[in-house]
Amino acid sequence: MKLIYETEKLKTLIIKTVQKTLSMDLVWEWPCGVAYYGVLKAYHAVKEEQFIEQLSKWTKEYIKLSLPEWTVNSCAMGHIMLELYKITKESVFLDIVESKLEYLKQKAIRFGDGVLQHTVSSANDFPEQAWADTLFMAAYFMLRAGVEFSDEELIIDALNQYDWHIKFLQNPALGLWYHGYDNLKKNHMSGIYWARANAWAAYTMSQVKPLLNNWYLYPQCMNIECSLRDQLATLKYLQTEKGLWRTVLDDPDSYEEVSASCGIAAAMLVNENPLHTPYVQKALDGVCSNISEDGRVLNVSGGTAVMKDKEGYKKVPKTWIQGWGQGLALVFLSKVLLNEEQK
Repeated sequence: MKLIYETEKLKTLIIKTVQKTLSMDLVWEWPCGVAYYGVLKAYHAVKEEQFIEQLSKWTKEYIKLSLPEWTVNSCAMGHIMLELYKITKESVFLDIVESKLEYLKQKAIRFGDGVLQHTVSSANDFPEQAWADTLFMAAYFMLRAGVEFSDEELIIDALNQYDWHIKFLQNPALGLWYHGYDNLKKNHMSGIYWARANAWAAYTMSQVKPLLNNWYLYPQCMNIECSLRDQLATLKYLQTEKGLWRTVLDDPDSYEEVSASCGIAAAMLVNENPLHTPYVQKALDGVCSNISEDGRVLNVSGGTAVMKDKEGYKKVPKTWIQGWGQGLALVFLSKVLLNEEQK
């Protein structure tokens, strides 16, 4: 994709966004996991060693204070630990990666054939519920670790999670994803096409082929490829004139939401369909216009459970800086910059 932007301005914007992100008082949970995943993507794009130094120092300080119990959501922090280990080769990061993987393999609550139940605490929060969020927090982390350590069993488990979440959450007629599925009631609860759920799905599915050199030898990957193709084919028509996507994708009265827009646009960029170039360009312009002078990503919806109805999603505030907004913006902008370098 050939995108139009000023390289130095984009680099400056990325660095400002990272600096603001690292100034936040984030704790060991999924908002931090997404935020720092974005910081590490920025590190690869702008080559600022201080980002690694700051994340390493933060992690070691946190370990001294004690780490929380693992949940599906907190396993999002595994992305950062895996990347820090790859860069530094320090065993302290590997130990945490292995601990999170052990939890996901042996202790995390599952249902059906082995679907990871979405958990946000040590309690049985949402019995037999699958959420799109789980793909980023756990399945994608499992896939990355499986590839890194040549663990075929872990790769298969991760790909199965993708497969099952596609089965339970995607509407094959539209290509869009529901936020959640209740296996006990056999329904999608409120049945809303929430934008950030679609971003979690699209972005994590877009990562499968780049990670797996021999992806075509895994039957699940054929399913993932077609799922992403059909999802993006619909999403492009739901983009607004400002280059963003609405928090309830098919509701013209719901607000435009920047974190989801970043995730969706990043998926389009990674997927490399040249026909998506104008949509990615519009998203780039829209996202850049929603980052403040001090690096805050604006118009990001707050943490969102599977709400009861459309009004519940539409009333979630978008006033405050959020770790996932910072992280997903950095993912998208860094990928734009990296694409230029790879050409």
